Amino acid sequence: MNPDVCHSLLCEIRDLASRLPRVQLMEVCGTHTVALFRTGVKSLLPENIVLLSGPGCPVCVTAQGYIDAACALADQPGVIICTYGDMVRVPGRGGSLEQQRARGARVRVVYSAREAVHLAATAPDAEIVFLAVGFETTAPATAAALLEAENLGLRNFSVLTAHKLVVPAIEALLSSGDVPIDGFLCPGHVGVIIGSDAFEPIVVHHRKPCVVAGFEPAGMLHGIAALLKQIARGIARVQNVYPVAVGSQGNRVAQAILQRVFEPAPARWRAMGELPASGLRLRRCFDRFDAWRRFDLAEGDDYDPPGCRCGEVIQGKTQPAECVLFGRACTPLNPIGPCMVSSEGTCAAWYKYHRLAVGV
Repeated sequence: MNPDVCHSLLCEIRDLASRLPRVQLMEVCGTHTVALFRTGVKSLLPENIVLLSGPGCPVCVTAQGYIDAACALADQPGVIICTYGDMVRVPGRGGSLEQQRARGARVRVVYSAREAVHLAATAPDAEIVFLAVGFETTAPATAAALLEAENLGLRNFSVLTAHKLVVPAIEALLSSGDVPIDGFLCPGHVGVIIGSDAFEPIVVHHRKPCVVAGFEPAGMLHGIAALLKQIARGIARVQNVYPVAVGSQGNRVAQAILQRVFEPAPARWRAMGELPASGLRLRRCFDRFDAWRRFDLAEGDDYDPPGCRCGEVIQGKTQPAECVLFGRACTPLNPIGPCMVSSEGTCAAWYKYHRLAVGV
């Protein structure tokens, strides 16, 4: 971090803010949410520049029906569930995967989809199911793991898919009109895969500026300043202030792997319902790896525990401190909703970095 650069950007932001009314920007990505708190950037912004968290935490936007299906699958004899760590503690209607593991279910935390493939190769008598959750950042790794499983001829490996696409979710938020948003701080790591040009529909269809930014203080401040400049000038365009990692067209190799294995499909989002072309499903030629089909699973209705406002938090409709459960009944040790579970969850970030400021 270069303190002089950050100071200069903060001065620029304050100058722009002094000439603007209240501005609401949305950081789409959970990584940005945490970084804005952790680095202190959020606390340094002028009062009329409001940052809202969006539906960019993969665990938080995963529909309750998916969690319940994963828990039901963990109960089946011979099944080993492989998942990234955050998913283990998300409460389902009948408990979490962590609780099921305590009762004897075989649930294993992995650090990559490939690790699950290797487990399947070494445990041929078990059914290995990988919980494929995440945005375009992690979906290529799932696709590559499936291609490896195909090459190895594995018959005991499958994925329970819930991969999501970022841009359709942003468009759904804007189309609903429930929350006034003046611009979007777009995620750098998703941008690495899909490219900055992928955010053009938000500009073309909704006239909202989009700036792709990294996760260091200077990068985030640069992104916020760029958004305010566009708003002040009354223009809207896609701008990339993270060119060291993000190109206009993205990673063509990763995109090709995704297109070979997956195709766009409707997907259920927590509290947002089913959004068209917002998810990824396996192509027909990979049906044998589809855990939904293999185990005849169905995704049930959405559900929020009584009092939990995670569905509103991920849409920018409310802040965590406005939830009566936040920091009281719902804490990282006793999470009621996924926003308090995930390391990228808005409630978890507020609790870790901001709860004293809001009197919790």
